[in-house]
Amino acid sequence: MGVFIYGSNTRLSIDDRTLAHLEVVIGSKLRRGESFMFMWPRDTSEGGGRACVWINRASQLAYRYRGDARSRINPGWIELLTSAANSPQGLHLVAEPDGERAAALG
Repeated sequence: MGVFIYGSNTRLSIDDRTLAHLEVVIGSKLRRGESFMFMWPRDTSEGGGRACVWINRASQLAYRYRGDARSRINPGWIELLTSAANSPQGLHLVAEPDGERAAALG
């Protein structure tokens, strides 16, 4: 499990493969100077609900990976995540397309 870190006290534990795809989408949006909302469900051990952060060029972000191998990026998943980030609801976790996951891992 990797960790997405926002500021000094917001952390999201997430598997390395998903984190790699989020890093690509977030990096692309920030390179274009686009701000956006990122939200995710909170674990029931944290009281449930959801967490939301506003991401812009001034945001302090860090990505910590458990493994040292880079995940192959699935362009179809990047497209879905980017579409979510461009929506009024903002970036949120969407499942990787099944058929494309096999191709990306191959």
